[in-house]
This record gives sequence, C-alpha cells and structure tokens, in this order.
Amino acid sequence: MEKFEIFLVVAPGLEEEAAAEAREQGFAKAKVMPGGVAIRGGWPDVWRANLVLRIPGRVLARLARFQAMSFKALEAQLDEVEWATVIAPGQEVRAEAATKHSKLYHAGAVKQRLEQALERQGAVISPEGLKVMLRIEQNRCVLSVDTSGEGLHRRGYKEAVNKAPMRETMASGFLRAAGYSGREALIDPMCGSGTFPIEAAELAAGLAPGRARHFAFEGFAGFDAAAFAALKRPPVARSEGPIMGFDRDAGAVAMSRENAARAGVDVSFTTKPISELERPDCAPGLVICNPPYGARIGNKKPLYALYGSFGAVMRERFAGWRVAMVTADDGMAKATGLPWQPAGRHVAHGGLKVRLWQVQL
Repeated sequence: MEKFEIFLVVAPGLEEEAAAEAREQGFAKAKVMPGGVAIRGGWPDVWRANLVLRIPGRVLARLARFQAMSFKALEAQLDEVEWATVIAPGQEVRAEAATKHSKLYHAGAVKQRLEQALERQGAVISPEGLKVMLRIEQNRCVLSVDTSGEGLHRRGYKEAVNKAPMRETMASGFLRAAGYSGREALIDPMCGSGTFPIEAAELAAGLAPGRARHFAFEGFAGFDAAAFAALKRPPVARSEGPIMGFDRDAGAVAMSRENAARAGVDVSFTTKPISELERPDCAPGLVICNPPYGARIGNKKPLYALYGSFGAVMRERFAGWRVAMVTADDGMAKATGLPWQPAGRHVAHGGLKVRLWQVQL
C-alpha cells in the first residue's frame, strides 16, 4: 500500500502536544509543521487518526503535490490525480482554493479548474459536499481532501453546552500539557459543561474519541467498512483516581451530567462554589480549570475575587496537588497568588489567545 502525507490540523500553540500524542498512538514519525502535525501512512492510518487522536481538529489527506505555472499545466496535473479512492460517480463535493505569490494568482479561477476536474470524475459540486482543497504558494500546489467532515471536537455526545465552551480537542491538548495521562485523580472546580472532566474520563477509560460519530471518509469510494470496524478496539481502562467536576451553577452541573451520561463515562459532578471545595480522600492528582476571562462573558472586575478565592483554596487545601489553569488574562492568573511556573505557549481560542498556567503545590 502506497503511503502519503496525512496532515493533522491543530489549534496553533498545541502542535507539540499533538505530535507527542500521535507518536504515542503509533505514528512514529509525527513531525510538527506550521498549523499542525504531518504523519505518513495509507488510508487505514487516516481512519485510525480520526478515530483515536484526541487533539487534532481534523485530518487532511494530501492527494498530490505538483508545480503549475499555467492553467493548462494545472488542468493536466489535476487529471493525473488518483481520484478513484476518494471520488465516486455522483458524489457531492465542495472545492476550495487559495493562492499566494504564484503566477496563478486568481483563486476563483483556480477553484473553477478544480471543480471542472472533479466534475470530469463524475462528482457533483455542492456547498454541503466533501471538501477538496487546493493551495498554491510560489507556484507549488498542494491538493488535499478533508477526511473528517465535522470538526473532530464534535465527539458525538455533547448536546448541552455552557457559555464560551472550550473545544474538546483543545481541552485534551491542555490535559496533555498538564501531564495528565488518565492515571490519577482529576478535579475541575469550574467545570461549565464538563469538557475537562469528560475528556479526562474518556482518556482514563481508554475510550476512542471518535467511537460515536461519523466521518467524511466513510463516504469515500475506497472505504472499507469491515477494515475500519476492526480498528475499533475494546477500551483498556487505566484510571487510578476519581474524576470530579464542580460548578456553582446548578444548570451547568446538570448539563455536565447529561453530557457524561451520553459519553458513557464515570464522572462525579456536584453543585458547589470554589469557597466550599474540599480536598478529596485520595492520592494527590491534578486540579485543572478554564475560568471565565471577562473578555466575552460579563465584567472583569468581579472575576478578580473569583481568581483570588481559587488561589486561596488551592494553597490552603490542596498541598501536594498539581494545579493548571487556562486563562486569556495574565493579570487574572497573578490574582490567584499562586507561585506559577512560566506560562505555556499562547493558544488560539475563539478569537482570544489563552495560555496554560501550572504549579506544583
């Protein structure tokens, strides 16, 4: 089976975590690239990457790389692509094109040639179809197909969400950055709709993140349903501590419980403010949270008291635990009074730049 490049699209700032996860899952030569991680493999590797990787937002298969200095050359190269493993007659497809510093500078005209090439394969152009992308930079063309469909943060269970939720893929990236491997206790004292605890519980239970959803590649011409089913291995649990979520908002706790039930994971969710949080009777583990930043939700000033209370509770009751916190505001992090290590890399999150702050108490 011929191998090709597979590109894992990752939230900027979490590429190193995504590459480490890919290597852990058997993609030994995972390489950090601008915007994500590159691996190599065949179609079963594409299927498995979608199924088991928790941090990437989507998986692109690179169908071809070539140079084109004219539209005639572009058309000829597109007709040389081995479309048969992807495009079936009558399949709905959506073409996207981008061009930069190239002789073929008109993206609309490039997109038109791509659509015509797809139609010659019997495809039907549709705004809701399979996404095929052509990027030209300095006359070098990269042709890709989106194998995921909906973003991979859509695990298939979260129907209820709180304000400004963190995507599951990003939460998994921060869990890895905080050193969580599914083998210790975890607490989220401001759990919102439960993203951190549920991702942690799935990891601890050995559950594949894509086990309950559909992928675009399942509609590809060369898809082998039986071979894909064989990739869905039984989970191997590895948890050695409880996973708990708390929130002062009873509605958020109810959402979290519903989401956890749909995900089929064991998480304890309780309605409780930060000030009443107590250390559980277990070995020290990880406290991780994504508090409100004040940038999009309400006023910043009252939040300083919340961050201050969080820091006080951590110092007074959680000696021996690791604490990790995501925030877009360095001042808020400092308001906790915790002796943070140097903050992590900036990560793009809904128009904001957030960072992970960590400390061992």
